[in-house]
Amino acid sequence: MAEDLLVQKGAKETQYKSLIPQIKALLDGEEDIVANMANVAAALWQQFGWFWTGFYIVKKDQLVLGPFQGPIACTRIAKGRGVCGTAWQEAQTLIVPDVEAFPGHIACSSASRSEIVVPIIQNNQVVAVLDIDSDQLDSFDETDKTYLEQIVQFLHF
Repeated sequence: MAEDLLVQKGAKETQYKSLIPQIKALLDGEEDIVANMANVAAALWQQFGWFWTGFYIVKKDQLVLGPFQGPIACTRIAKGRGVCGTAWQEAQTLIVPDVEAFPGHIACSSASRSEIVVPIIQNNQVVAVLDIDSDQLDSFDETDKTYLEQIVQFLHF
């Protein structure tokens, strides 16, 4: 069992390491943040086959749905509400192995089972979050956190 986890971690890390140069190339020279978020969401979704991959953008006192890949999603999320709103409020990445066990989880889709939310921080302010949902329990770990935090730094608002 432990060996299987090491193999999975290594395979995941290899996927990220091959994807990062591709994402950098996609964003190189493009200044439009919506276009860049759309390409990042698509690249991650295509590479990993997650259930939902996308962004929520801070607009006034809410997170508003941005570019994404996957089924329809919640349009607006309040600060401190659900996994996305909590990651925004705490300004830190949240890994949720079982969304049903997360207090106040917002079920945009009942098929979502686990989630990772990475805040995008610029000038000491959260400007958006990257939200990724899986239809499997316990899909995300420190490897995802490390590489996704790296990837969101390529986005400039």
